[in-house]
Amino acid sequence: PTENDEIKDNLSYEEIPVQILDRQVRKLRTNEVALVKVLWRNQFVEEATWEAEEYMKKRYPHLFESGGNADQGTNSLLSTI
Repeated sequence: PTENDEIKDNLSYEEIPVQILDRQVRKLRTNEVALVKVLWRNQFVEEATWEAEEYMKKRYPHLFESGGNADQGTNSLLSTI
């Protein structure tokens, strides 16, 4: 069952991030890119995706306000499954 409160006319909906599970920095040739692993609503932990941290901070700042460790969130989430 899904919780799609706002299904659009074209049968699409915006996926909402629930929690940041992990963080890593990828080194490219000339720069580094910070990534976060995001758990989305209506998805399983195995389906979490890596997203650019800068984009996620701009779009969903509330996910970064807690100041908690991402690893702690993963452990508490996995213990409830």
